[in-house]
Amino acid sequence: MLTLVLLELRKLLGMRSARLALLVCLLLPLLWLVAPRLSALLNVALTSGWQLPAVSLGVLVQFLLPLFIAVTCAEMIGAEVSQGTLAPLLLRPVDRTRVIVGKLIVALLYPALLIAVLVAGSLLAGLGLGLGSFTGGTGLGPGYFVGVGPLSSGEALMQVLRGSVLAAVMLMPVAALSLLFGVLYLNTAAAALATLAALNLLRLLVVFPENVQRLLLTSHFDLYARQGNVLQPLVLLLIYTVGFGLMAVYAFDRRDV
Repeated sequence: MLTLVLLELRKLLGMRSARLALLVCLLLPLLWLVAPRLSALLNVALTSGWQLPAVSLGVLVQFLLPLFIAVTCAEMIGAEVSQGTLAPLLLRPVDRTRVIVGKLIVALLYPALLIAVLVAGSLLAGLGLGLGSFTGGTGLGPGYFVGVGPLSSGEALMQVLRGSVLAAVMLMPVAALSLLFGVLYLNTAAAALATLAALNLLRLLVVFPENVQRLLLTSHFDLYARQGNVLQPLVLLLIYTVGFGLMAVYAFDRRDV
């Protein structure tokens, strides 16, 4: 199984869509250093490099990160179908379930990889502002950017790590959903569009009562910045992830490719 996972990871890192997404995540935070209206839009002056990861997540998490994930995870199936490499793989003495589970594991790791590169790029850009102790907040902890008083670099790091882990878990259902559509459509463009359409449709359901909204996947795309007990939304997101993943495995086992 480990061999299949490493193979799928190598193929993912070789995809142009994945390389472009990683490059954008690494370099985009550099724009915050030369964005004159950034502080005005945030209604707070940035005083530390520890605040840039929250800015980057806030800008990318609603559209660009789901887009990157939808395209790349759909391509994990669609590209192999179009290139004719998936059918020969399935002719080998390898169980179909192991093949799709390997792809699913890598797909679920991809959001964490994007978040890690994004945060690393943000902290690299933040070197100009400094990564020492400061008075304020990281945007990912109590008080958000205003904070609740002096904050040490160690405390800031822990807040950034917590927000990064929550962001990665928050985006895992998108990866699983895109892989599911990839199996159903066997086409990268169709699967990516179906994933984005599903997310946008869920966003439109804000007209429903609050009890319904709490069950929607897109209602928790701010989880990375939430404070207090986040166990309930985490469990819900994991249920989405497991559900989409199991449907992808089931569909792949019965799909004629």
